Amino acid sequence: MKLSVVIPCFNERATLLDLLRAVKAGPVQDLEIILVDDGSTDGTREIIEREARALVDQVILHDRNRGKGAALRSGFAAATGDVVIVQDADLEYTPEDYPKLLDPILKRRADVVFGSRFTGGDAHRVVYFWHMVGNRFLTLLSNMCTNLNLTDMETCYKMFRREIIQQITIEEERFGFEPEITAKVAKLPGCVIYEVGISYYGRTYEEGKKIGWRDGFRATYAILKYNLFR
Repeated sequence: MKLSVVIPCFNERATLLDLLRAVKAGPVQDLEIILVDDGSTDGTREIIEREARALVDQVILHDRNRGKGAALRSGFAAATGDVVIVQDADLEYTPEDYPKLLDPILKRRADVVFGSRFTGGDAHRVVYFWHMVGNRFLTLLSNMCTNLNLTDMETCYKMFRREIIQQITIEEERFGFEPEITAKVAKLPGCVIYEVGISYYGRTYEEGKKIGWRDGFRATYAILKYNLFR
């Protein structure tokens, strides 16, 4: 079973090559790696042309920064694997967790698997308290609308059977992708969703973390929009 790894990237020159090497050296070897550069301006584009192209199967270049949702839309459309996973270009999430996420799909129990930073006994870097509060609030609000019992709706690690993700139209351009895709898979007839615990090596803003309080307001709007008005 081939796994398509879709990597949205914006200004990640410090971590991109290490991340790509970690994916290639990880426990899952039947891979298709799709790198989507979303208009980087910090030298990431030069690293892609000089070194990263040799490490991936496809490179998609956006001419301007459009957001994570837009980058994933491009990557999902290009995927040819049996299963598709979102992998951020930083080092907050480890490809060592791919087998955990794949297991329910390989056993034909799940169509979609979320990786939760709040369940399981794996290593977690201790970072921002208010991010955790915001995450739990957004997850609660999303669960109230979808009637799911997720613990981490905002997680990067979302894995899908390819036929599931390619039948969904992604409308959100930025981080609103997370509540949008959650709402849309929850509405798919017969779509079975699982959640597994993963490790998490969070970054600080000094280390390049990008999500901010404005994205929290957009996520709230997206939860209401895609659950109540679609």
